[in-house]
Amino acid sequence: MRPGAILETAIYATDLAAAKAFYGGLLDLPVIAEVPGRHVFFRVGAGVLLVFDPEATEVSSANPALPVPVHGARGAGHVCFAASRAEIADWRERLVVAGVAAEAEFDWPNGARSLYVRDPAGNSVEFAEPRLWD
Repeated sequence: MRPGAILETAIYATDLAAAKAFYGGLLDLPVIAEVPGRHVFFRVGAGVLLVFDPEATEVSSANPALPVPVHGARGAGHVCFAASRAEIADWRERLVVAGVAAEAEFDWPNGARSLYVRDPAGNSVEFAEPRLWD
């Protein structure tokens, strides 16, 4: 038995409003849950992108019905969104027009294309062709 998919992934940002503007506004991901000062969650296909304020996730849950253990990270994380080569070009244009600089863009040895940018919290955001991992 082994896991069949990643259901959710988490990154951390102290400015949740800026994260919401980037992921919900610029990337147009639907917000599915939000607790001001603690987190904002976005739907990404069948999965979920969790954006937490790292300080808030270091505090134990006060809700006995949801005893989520404390967790968190500090510093820049990474998330990668699947995109076709044409979509990567479109993302680059959309992001640059919005003032988000492309940090790197290249083809991997197997020919898959990747584009890297930074979100407002400094997390590394990649758009890559799914064949990157073939």
